[in-house]
Amino acid sequence: MVSRRAVALLLGAAVPLAAGAPARASAAPVRDHTSEALAARLFPLLARLGADAMPEPLRRARAGRVISCGDDAACVARASRWEAAEIDSLAAAAAPRATGMSGVPDDGAAAQLGRELRGVTAILDTYALGAAPRYPAIDGPDVAPDSVEAKTRRRAAVALATTPRAGALAPSVELALALLQTNDRTDAVGDVAALVAPARRRAHTLDWSRYRYTALVVTGVGPEVPDMPLSPGGQYHVRLAAERYAAGDAALIIVSGGRAHPRATRFTEAVEMRRALIERYGVPAEAIVLEPFARHTTTNLRNATRELAALGAPLDRPALIVCNPEQSRYIEGAAFAERNRRELGYLPGTIGPRRSPTDIEFRPARASLRVDPLDPLDP
Repeated sequence: MVSRRAVALLLGAAVPLAAGAPARASAAPVRDHTSEALAARLFPLLARLGADAMPEPLRRARAGRVISCGDDAACVARASRWEAAEIDSLAAAAAPRATGMSGVPDDGAAAQLGRELRGVTAILDTYALGAAPRYPAIDGPDVAPDSVEAKTRRRAAVALATTPRAGALAPSVELALALLQTNDRTDAVGDVAALVAPARRRAHTLDWSRYRYTALVVTGVGPEVPDMPLSPGGQYHVRLAAERYAAGDAALIIVSGGRAHPRATRFTEAVEMRRALIERYGVPAEAIVLEPFARHTTTNLRNATRELAALGAPLDRPALIVCNPEQSRYIEGAAFAERNRRELGYLPGTIGPRRSPTDIEFRPARASLRVDPLDPLDP
């Protein structure tokens, strides 16, 4: 059961000790590095604004909903969801505080706050309330919504969210972070700094004007066979990229692909493509940028744009998408453009012109820098 003490803590309320109960030694809340990394990645603006961004009337109204749930963890999750009017209220109150903050996306702080709060609700719906994610074959919990294990994870998430940590955010955000952790879906964070460092160092010394293309963007073709590090299609993409890089008209190679296929694979596609480029084709590590989060072709291009921006590449210059002819035709088609509008809300860049059956130009769009935790495994 979820204790009433836990529910009260979720609201930030004081909890009196029972008569005769020994006082607990006070200590500063501990840092939770995983929660911090997830919060910064999924909810960058909420994380910077902090837990006190919520207007007091809104906080009280939401607290009343949650405390009425008592020990019912599912009720706590439902009460923690953000309704449209609440999102508008918080965005209107908090957006002015974000004025001048670095990293606010092209469409402004209010729009970003809306995305982040809708993302909180999507996590609660998927990981606590049994709603199907957009791609149930590879996303979401790995247990049935009504199973004993699902209920155990939900109760544990409420308990985790109510245990203080340094830098804790609003209670609903803490619950969303805890649900991802109790379901082992922390795909959005990972330590690949050592693998990325050589290319990042080199990027800062590049004269981008020397190259026809800022980068070769190598899209993923995830395997469907367990324990297969790199699919046959991925091996083909790697050879195409090595051959194209040898021509000398691209500054870097961006390999893009996360842990998506098959579900819960232990292999990160981009890591395996990088390994093959180095070991099989002798491409230097400093020429390869690792993008280890993308789970779909849409986010291959979006995340490649983010990498280019982080590297200081000029976004008004073209990159070159390198992939098999079938995927390349799909990328330039109307169906792919519509999918981007539906799933991302924008086009991650301009496609074309085509240079060969396996090469097509791509001009990145700054809209790709918008973080959207509606996909909490790759926001």
